[in-house]
Amino acid sequence: MINYSIYLWKNPLDADAPEMAYAKSQVTKTMTFDEFVKHIAEHNGVFTRGTVKGVVSDTCSCLIEMLLNGRKVQFGELGTFGISISSEPAATMEEFTAANIKEVNILFTPGEDFENLRSRAEFVPVASRIAQQATLKAEKSGESTVNLEAAKRKPSTPSEETGA
Repeated sequence: MINYSIYLWKNPLDADAPEMAYAKSQVTKTMTFDEFVKHIAEHNGVFTRGTVKGVVSDTCSCLIEMLLNGRKVQFGELGTFGISISSEPAATMEEFTAANIKEVNILFTPGEDFENLRSRAEFVPVASRIAQQATLKAEKSGESTVNLEAAKRKPSTPSEETGA
């Protein structure tokens, strides 16, 4: 299930546009590598957690190696990994050097199984993280009401804004 909250956002490209309601997913947990390995091992039954962990770790190392050698890696149903680079401009082609390249980023193109999970997803509306925190605070303080407007005026952290 995917938990989501509803937020009003203004279109940053159109200052005159009215605020519109949008959904934002809320992450319920970030799995550690070891938790994910354990999950894979429990589904398979043939390989131990140690074997799965070794294979996944080696896969990551080899994937990085291939990407840094200029290759794309098609990873079955998972999708394709590649790289992109970001650079600072130079006035002329002659002045451009590798020193202008500032970032190497991973590109991921999902495979067919991952292209659109919408048809397989279930959605659960939940209160925003700010409302959840304000409610919990009020509950712990023995208060019977929550002032959501006051809670929303407080500066939030980036993780609250992204739902992470």
